[in-house]
Amino acid sequence: MTTAPAIQHGLRGERTLMRIHIGESDRFGARPLYRAIVDCLRRGLAGATATQCIAGFGATGAMHSGMSDISALDLPVVVECVDAEERLQAVLPELDGMIGGGLITLERAAVILYREGAMRSAGADES
Repeated sequence: MTTAPAIQHGLRGERTLMRIHIGESDRFGARPLYRAIVDCLRRGLAGATATQCIAGFGATGAMHSGMSDISALDLPVVVECVDAEERLQAVLPELDGMIGGGLITLERAAVILYREGAMRSAGADES
């Protein structure tokens, strides 16, 4: 009989959540913009996730949805990253040069990290 690995969790403190709202058809050079952004964030941040959304609209008010034949070619994409605010602020100038149209939001987030391994004291703030 095998036992499941011990899972540790603990509040790692307050961090900043960055969300980048762009379109699926947006490009940076020859590459999809969401991929270029994830690669940019990969150089020094804790992690990033790009998610294709099922529906949305932007500044023009045009609905983009998988249910529509026309606008399904440009579904919304959200790239999310959680890290220290200073690190996110440091990457913003590079993102400014990549994003032609879109939206970036920065929000405070309480982070709980789950990892396999030995338990640490719950609530320990580690930077």
